[in-house]
Amino acid sequence: MTYAVRPLNLPGLDGTLSRCRTSPWQVHQPGSALMPDLMPLLPPGYEGRPATADDVAAIHGLIAACERERNGRVHADPGGIAADLGRPGMVMESDTVLIHDQAGHVAAWAWVNRRSEVDVHPEHRGRGLGAALLEWAERRARQAGDERIVQTVPDDDVHAGALLCSRGYERLVTSWLLEFVMSDEPMPPEPPTGITVRPFRQGDEHDAHVLIEDAFDEWQPRRKSYEEWAQHTVERPAFAPTMSALAFVGDHMVGAAMSLDLPEAGEGYIEQVAVHRDHRNRGVARLLLIHAFRAFHRQGRRTCTLWTHSDTDALALYLHVGMEIGRSSTVFRKEL
Repeated sequence: MTYAVRPLNLPGLDGTLSRCRTSPWQVHQPGSALMPDLMPLLPPGYEGRPATADDVAAIHGLIAACERERNGRVHADPGGIAADLGRPGMVMESDTVLIHDQAGHVAAWAWVNRRSEVDVHPEHRGRGLGAALLEWAERRARQAGDERIVQTVPDDDVHAGALLCSRGYERLVTSWLLEFVMSDEPMPPEPPTGITVRPFRQGDEHDAHVLIEDAFDEWQPRRKSYEEWAQHTVERPAFAPTMSALAFVGDHMVGAAMSLDLPEAGEGYIEQVAVHRDHRNRGVARLLLIHAFRAFHRQGRRTCTLWTHSDTDALALYLHVGMEIGRSSTVFRKEL
């Protein structure tokens, strides 16, 4: 089995993972008589409220600014943000925080629901927002009875890594962004005997969901329902069916590479790659990737990316295909 895992998009000290759904979220305002342990303790000049579905565009603008400042390009898309806010069990009134400055501009945000994301706008860093939201997430995790909390930070943000270590976090896994740069159209190898490959078609979604979740069961802590999986893949506006490759033996699906087209980044993105256990080590994953790369090339994309992490043991495969490591992040965990 091979697969790509997109890690939390967390610039600097701005990400935590927890389950925090047991208490109502309260906005921190001057003079508030609300219990202090239920509110994020924000620096002066900032106010917070829960996010709503109408905030997706503003949140995307915030995340895009973070990504441009750090990486020079944008990978986030509004559909991915909407999918995160629609996760099963997500209660936006209690599980999200949207922070504005005095001018009404979005300065930071956070959400928690089994995992978490926190982002602080580059113009508002160094003012204590990241630390305040990290402290809030830890308090919320404890209130929910969680035993641990996880934080993902880019490896080039040494200050954030040092801060997490000082707060008792330990390194858990490493995530890598892999890139495949294409000057010429890549040519897929001959398929293994009995294997055929074609693009994704309407009607393939349920078989793809079962295949991918069966493969991912070997490492992921929780199986996703079809509805949750579809929000992040086939129902996402950025989903690229003609750039998604499926492998079959007869009419039986045995492999899938599910792709997203990210116009702001100007590149293709492989969201998930999975091969049925009975057909691994035959070159099926490599075949699917090259087919996806070629489809993106024909659409004018010259780079494809995907994320993987050290628990998957898939890094060697991607390097063998010709991908290169673009950057890396570390997942930190803290026992509460």
